[in-house]
Amino acid sequence: MTKRVSLVMATLGRTAEIDRCVDSLAAQTCQDFELIVVDQNPDDRLVPVVARARGLGLDCLHLRQSEPNLCMARNAGIARAVGEIVAFPDDDCWYEATVVEQVMARFERQAELDGLVIHWVETGDAQPEQRLNFEQFGQFRGAYASSITLFFRRDCLRRAGGFDYALGLHSWYGASEETDLVLRMLGTGDVIEYAPDILVHHAVHKLASLPPGQMFRRARKRARGTGALYVRHKLPAWVIVRGMAGPVWRAGLNVMRPSRAAHELGLGVGIFEGYVGWLLGYKANQRGTDA
Repeated sequence: MTKRVSLVMATLGRTAEIDRCVDSLAAQTCQDFELIVVDQNPDDRLVPVVARARGLGLDCLHLRQSEPNLCMARNAGIARAVGEIVAFPDDDCWYEATVVEQVMARFERQAELDGLVIHWVETGDAQPEQRLNFEQFGQFRGAYASSITLFFRRDCLRRAGGFDYALGLHSWYGASEETDLVLRMLGTGDVIEYAPDILVHHAVHKLASLPPGQMFRRARKRARGTGALYVRHKLPAWVIVRGMAGPVWRAGLNVMRPSRAAHELGLGVGIFEGYVGWLLGYKANQRGTDA
């Protein structure tokens, strides 16, 4: 039986955490969805996890992918999705029980809607309900576009080309593939709204929990994606200056907190590297769209 919603879960290295996500899906008040597990593990560790999901009554498709590549995995899920609406739960996130029901109701009520950004509870207070626009979203203010918060019409996703392989955890740029996708869709006129009353959960790691060197390297890699977005989407000069100077300023303010200072300095260095890298055309590992 065809489902209205397809949930694409790309996973690597985890097992126990997936059970919590699966339990939250089994508890959904609306079961009109399929779960597509894109398995990037080299072994069979997910076989019992998938069996458990099916035993709980979930419509679960198990896809295998030999190359660890998050964007590739999500795009593979998009290609196989049968649902009109597609989302991307992390393997260690979990939904409130009414998420699928609420999302379907919003898309049914608003025929013009192409996408929803729901609220990630652990990031703090929700923003007001709003329709996103390219200018505001490109200023990195307002709604936060983590992959776990995104629900899109499948046809719009496919038209946009899915996630860009030049960005993301597997690439030199390290992150920002979700924000890039939203900006590309907004730039072509897709209607995307923020829905603060639809809730997803995911743990947030404290900044001071890692040694300074590790904090710097982690922030540096992920921030390169932000620098790339500045160039790719031709963002305003003041946004670029703020993005590069702000972390350096905050690093100076946190000299007595080494891990926090290292994190901020890593952001500044990474943003600059990503900006220059994309400006010079460095797009290693790109297999997706180049809009």
